[in-house]
Amino acid sequence: MLLSLTHRHTRLIDARTGTELGLGRFVADVEQRAIAFREAGIGQGCCAVVARPAPLDYLRDVFALWEAGAMAVAVNPGITQEERSNVMRATGASALLDDDAVALAADTVSTGSIPLGPDDPALTLMTSGTTGRPKGIVHTQRSLAARVALNVAAIGQADLETSLCVLPLHFGHGLIGNIFTAMAAGGMLVLWPQPSIEEMRGFGGLVDARRITFMSSTPSFWTVAMRLSTRPVHVMRRVHVGSAPLSIEHWRAIAGWTGTRNVFNMYGMTETANWIGGASLDEPGAADGLVGKPWGGSAAVLDESGQILREGSGEVLVATPSIMSGYLGMEVETRAAFHGSWLRTGDTGRIDGGGRLTLVGRIKNEINRGGVKVPAEEIDMLLERHPAVREACAFGLPDPIAGEAVAAAIVLAEDAEIPAIRAWCRERCRAEAVPSKIFVLDAIPRNDRGKIVRDRVREAALASGPGA
Repeated sequence: MLLSLTHRHTRLIDARTGTELGLGRFVADVEQRAIAFREAGIGQGCCAVVARPAPLDYLRDVFALWEAGAMAVAVNPGITQEERSNVMRATGASALLDDDAVALAADTVSTGSIPLGPDDPALTLMTSGTTGRPKGIVHTQRSLAARVALNVAAIGQADLETSLCVLPLHFGHGLIGNIFTAMAAGGMLVLWPQPSIEEMRGFGGLVDARRITFMSSTPSFWTVAMRLSTRPVHVMRRVHVGSAPLSIEHWRAIAGWTGTRNVFNMYGMTETANWIGGASLDEPGAADGLVGKPWGGSAAVLDESGQILREGSGEVLVATPSIMSGYLGMEVETRAAFHGSWLRTGDTGRIDGGGRLTLVGRIKNEINRGGVKVPAEEIDMLLERHPAVREACAFGLPDPIAGEAVAAAIVLAEDAEIPAIRAWCRERCRAEAVPSKIFVLDAIPRNDRGKIVRDRVREAALASGPGA
């Protein structure tokens, strides 16, 4: 498993400690750790929760579990002890790997120590948090290797010469899209996961010092970077932005700040082992939501009549070699995730005559305004075009007449009058999409992967006051 996702020239660097490992040293560390796992009874038929705070240790333990024949469950090292216990119960994990300890469950039973086969469960990524009933997405060695190979083919080894990972390692976008892809390409990988606000002031300097050629992150990362960091002198060859809607204005701003137009708006899901495809800013017709053609797969839409169309609008369906094997222990949910052989993404979009996909929003985020469906993401991107609005998040509120009213929470970049912002919206979108309530917050609530959590935004907005 290790060698199928790595290249002999791979080098790993922890940006915070300066620790640097070549592939030979990393493989030796993995093998030693795998021996320790086998001696502790962690092997074939087992899984373990990985919660190591140091990125090199995190990666070593993931690969060592595979070498021992066990599945890795990737979680945020910062989650509470109660959350960790909850994940272990939900996944049936044999051990919790935290710091230098191997905390074994009382009923740990291994049936052997044969390395994982291509279709054995290899990696579980949690997508719905770690409270309540955690939802884990399971990938095999085959689905991970397929995704990584498609990524390297689409990006090219030259652009992956020196990659920077600023994303969490328990996040598929970071672990698969940034880390495994870079390791398979044989470049240098600089690990700087989840930089703090203070660290972000040195982002441009890090890009210059390490001469970064590639990185992938979220729109919110760039919002902070462009506000706090000095611009790097060194120009990266390729930049990916994903995991949240990207407006054309923000897209252009990132290109201007980084000095390259080779900025890609990416589309992906944990269920497809991160990216499905992406579109460059230089692509003709670049606009809000354009993510282009799939990389090594197919896309279609399911229209309201239940027809599968290769051109038109509806729920986005995808087929790709990297699709998950299922949701861990959730057979009903796994079946519901598919329409025949197609994966239902839960996104709405449209496919043009050239096969290019443009995303509109998430079905569950649609606001039903008197029978008219308003995608919340459309309002997010509209508000973020206003020069006084740094970030925005739209959501529905109960309305006795229309069923739901459009509301939004915003973070202001400068002083502005809410009625003036609303009037600005009226000039640029249809009447039913104009927010009837706007709340001003200091920050938009996000989860540990940097994604907006609309329910939490709604709660924070209502707790802040009546809005305007």
